[in-house]
Amino acid sequence: MKIFNTLSRSKEDFKPIEENKVSMYVCGPTVYNYIHIGNARPMIVFDTVRRYFMYKGYDVNYVSNFTDVDDKIIKAANEEGTTSDEISGRYIDECKKDMESLNIMPATTHPLATNEIDGMIHMIETLVEKGYAYRAGDGTVYFRTRKFAPYGKLSHKNLDDLEAGHRDIKVTGDLKEDPLDFVLWKPKKEGEPFWESPRCDGRPGWHIECSVMAKRYLGDTIDIHAGGEDLIFPHHENEIAQSEAANGAEFARYWMHNGFLNIDNRKMSKSLGNFFTVREILDKYDGQVLRFFMLSAHYRSPLNFSADLMEAAKSGFERIVTAAETLSDRIENGAEGVMSSEEADLLEQADRYRVKFEEAMEDDFNTADAVSAVFELVKFINSNTTGEHMKAYLQGLAELMDSLTDVLGLKTRRAKELLDSEVEDLIAQRTAARKNKDFARADEIRDQLIDMGIALEDTREGVKWKRI
Repeated sequence: MKIFNTLSRSKEDFKPIEENKVSMYVCGPTVYNYIHIGNARPMIVFDTVRRYFMYKGYDVNYVSNFTDVDDKIIKAANEEGTTSDEISGRYIDECKKDMESLNIMPATTHPLATNEIDGMIHMIETLVEKGYAYRAGDGTVYFRTRKFAPYGKLSHKNLDDLEAGHRDIKVTGDLKEDPLDFVLWKPKKEGEPFWESPRCDGRPGWHIECSVMAKRYLGDTIDIHAGGEDLIFPHHENEIAQSEAANGAEFARYWMHNGFLNIDNRKMSKSLGNFFTVREILDKYDGQVLRFFMLSAHYRSPLNFSADLMEAAKSGFERIVTAAETLSDRIENGAEGVMSSEEADLLEQADRYRVKFEEAMEDDFNTADAVSAVFELVKFINSNTTGEHMKAYLQGLAELMDSLTDVLGLKTRRAKELLDSEVEDLIAQRTAARKNKDFARADEIRDQLIDMGIALEDTREGVKWKRI
């Protein structure tokens, strides 16, 4: 199995630290609002990577955090007149709902930054003792970037070039020893959450959070660290510096980064009016369609999101589902007994699509080619099955299809379709829940309807719905 390692900028053979085990850390979202579709791409991509490792028999320890202390969370809490804990708790719950809709497996551990403060304080003290960190006059603790000689090895940035880019913003009286030093701990401000520490009462910097959570749940050295390519610098670069300086060991063997997601060939931005949350997309499409769309390109390639491309993904996914359901119907009516020699030969021929699928996934998790292999299998099934075939043969094809689509996290069996009267009844229950300000129940009903293929639209004339 080959993985493109951002550290070496090349494909490398994957060799786990411990035989038949994989340790993975994937940077999770900052929870101050609903997750956007840019957040969804790494969630889907690295969930699929995890699933393939499991398919190959690896025991995967998969850790993905929630950043639940951050300036944006504090700002949202102040705007609502509530606490940071209330904001982060609310949007962690909403994020998990969206992840479930996208068929993303829960992580082995979903650590919260606020539960790991003691570990962060301990690592910061270790860095201070080793001379890699210092306390400035206002209590802020900074990391001495230049003391860590390999700094820049992930992003391949040169420190002198970085310093030149900072010269225009350096001011007299700056508390940093060097403009490139980054924050490990910041002093408290009025109205912000804080924790006691030997240096000052305050809260952690962003980078130290992931270093500590990775160390606690996976160890000093992990197999794979992953996230979006926007995290390469400075976040992941800083993680390496502080982790390796504190632990005296290599932080991660392999670094994986997914490409950017653009909207109609433009960078997603609220100012451009092309910013979409996953929840907004789920109001229009089944989560499986969004997942299928995300896997239609290689994870390292830029991916363009548009209505036309989503419609194409919907049609493509429907082909797979239709083939799987047709096959399921034929199995129900298939004849019992031993398959014929011709059927056995066909089943053996079909196995070449498993081989193609695995070759694609073994080559840096090329899901685009893996999806192509699934489409070839669909074509084969459509051409080589009828209601006259033996059940054993049909089941063999179904098991092959299920094993491949499960790696991709695609559900090919739709739930029983709701009757119109059942839909109307659930909508009435949702409306009543909203009137009673029971928004959790209203959201629960909406999610249930989406899972059953029903999209809702709230209009001035009332709730409109359609099957998707």
